[in-house]
Amino acid sequence: MIAAYFAVLEQTLQSFPNILRSTLTKKQYNAKQGYISGSIQFDNGCRLEFMELKDIDRTAKVKYRYQYMDQQNACLFRYDNAPHHAEVTIFPHHKHKGEVIEASLEPTLFDVLLEIAGHKSP
Repeated sequence: MIAAYFAVLEQTLQSFPNILRSTLTKKQYNAKQGYISGSIQFDNGCRLEFMELKDIDRTAKVKYRYQYMDQQNACLFRYDNAPHHAEVTIFPHHKHKGEVIEASLEPTLFDVLLEIAGHKSP
């Protein structure tokens, strides 16, 4: 069950031609719960570091972070659900764009990769 969720994420990576390489770490806690993290290198020299803690009995991820960085490791944007911005309207889900914090629905890895595909090189 969680293995099938991980397989979907791996297939998602294969559908983006701008990905040069990726490394994934998967931990299956039981049939329904697991952790996946990865580093994805793009053809523009930028990188996405991500992690998801997932329980497939829940629609929302338990925890997530998607951080897109330029060649110098400067953060271009980051989505996460860390509970440190109570002011956002859909707390705890938010997006960092530089110093700006904005409300954001919980993205999927596919959503983030689509955004990156449309993102201009820094």
